[in-house]
Amino acid sequence: MSTTRPYPPGDLGPEPGGAGAPAAGASAAVPSGQIRRLRLAGARGAVARARDFAREALHDWGWLPAATADQRAAAEDVLLVVSELVTNACLHAEGPEELRLRCAAKVIRLEVSDLGAGSPAPRSPHRPGRPGGHGMFIVQRLCLDWGVVRNADGAGKTVWAELAAPS
Repeated sequence: MSTTRPYPPGDLGPEPGGAGAPAAGASAAVPSGQIRRLRLAGARGAVARARDFAREALHDWGWLPAATADQRAAAEDVLLVVSELVTNACLHAEGPEELRLRCAAKVIRLEVSDLGAGSPAPRSPHRPGRPGGHGMFIVQRLCLDWGVVRNADGAGKTVWAELAAPS
């Protein structure tokens, strides 16, 4: 698990080039700082709903349809990580409360909040041949960074992950 971020979930820190300034080479189609929220508390089919919601956001943000194989892979990575984080909340944390997506010039941040007490971690050692237990290993491998922040009131947490925007 990462603990390298000096700022809380939802705050990506300063953008390169100053606040509000688009990063060099950033696409004009990417609405920097836009946040999308999907309430999942008590929802049936939370994983499928979350993936559909994320796919729609990726379309709106210009990630899909992808023009290149690298862009398609970046979008598929986002959808896979969304699936893994929401599935983890369903299996180990009394279900997800909310999914948040934040698009910045070079990074997309995914956050899944839940009321569970545990903290996700990749199984160690990772055993690729065994069924189950691969979710957080996948998140760790695909993401630039990820972590867990406990809610201030002590009930639950937010699991966040950041992935690079397609080039």
